Amino acid sequence: MKHIVLTGGGTAGHVTPNIALLPMLQEKGYKISYIGSYNGIEKKLIEELGIPYYGIASGKLRRYFDLKNFSDPFRVLKGFAQAKKLMKQLKPDVVFSKGGFVTVPVVIAAKKCKVPAIIHESDMTPGLANKLCLSSASKICCNFPETVKSLPAEKAILTGTPIRKELMSGDKEAARTFCGFSSDKPVLMVMGGSLGAVAVNENIRKILPELLKDFQIIHLCGKGKTDESLNNTPGYVQYEYIQKELPDLFALADIVISRAGANAICEIRELAKPNLLIPLSANASRGDQIMNARSFERQGFSYVMEEEEISEVSLLNAIRELYQNRQSYIDAMTAGGRADSIAQIVSIIEEAAK
Repeated sequence: MKHIVLTGGGTAGHVTPNIALLPMLQEKGYKISYIGSYNGIEKKLIEELGIPYYGIASGKLRRYFDLKNFSDPFRVLKGFAQAKKLMKQLKPDVVFSKGGFVTVPVVIAAKKCKVPAIIHESDMTPGLANKLCLSSASKICCNFPETVKSLPAEKAILTGTPIRKELMSGDKEAARTFCGFSSDKPVLMVMGGSLGAVAVNENIRKILPELLKDFQIIHLCGKGKTDESLNNTPGYVQYEYIQKELPDLFALADIVISRAGANAICEIRELAKPNLLIPLSANASRGDQIMNARSFERQGFSYVMEEEEISEVSLLNAIRELYQNRQSYIDAMTAGGRADSIAQIVSIIEEAAK
């Protein structure tokens, strides 16, 4: 029996593609283990699925000044020692890494122990964690055609992102009952990512009375980001994070507002949901979400607004315009057919595991 170690964490976007691969890996008879951080979001998501989970120390590598910059390198070194020990203990045939800082010691330890490691880069340009892993990886799976050109030719493969099959089979009416919505108004779903997006949340709440004239609203706010004062507002529901019912909520949504994390936008594209993307600003990130969003805009998949452009009027106008032109976005997203990313990535894993 072949043994694979999956790794990835920090946000749901670094975990859900790994989860999407599980059914096919299990079908092919793989023994599966997972290495993540001690208590990141990945721990809960993976343990719920009954996959053996191993936590290691992980430190974040920041581009800005923070006192933790002095202690985190020691955490990374400790994580590397733990990952190396786990490689010797688990003896995997292959490692698949979805990114996030916890994966750096795992991928480097895999190379040291002569275990082939495949990494997946969702964004247009590799993040710092994946940049540190490039030389240790045997193959690099990518999401955007633009990314392949900037990576070593013998390693980079355009695969797209593995999307969980269950996302495609949501039940619209189950979601309507779950939210307590009627069928006489379209549904707008607002997603800030698993960590929430304060700017998006605040701006939506400012225009809520206006929005509720035309839409019913599902608001996924992020952990600790709900607003108690809005509970029981007719036509508006808010949740910190939804897992089990997410396919149903997607099925019910007519249009979606989202951050532009690569995993989230690939799911939106796969479901062909007309979308307004509000990428994380370049001040708060390395600008990868802006590049992701602009790529989708060029392909006709998304309406894009940068955070700095948002006012109550501009956001309201953008939402109305998106809804009016929703069919053109659906047509663009469905024009190219669907690639089977899961099958392609599993075949790359199988090749490496030989």
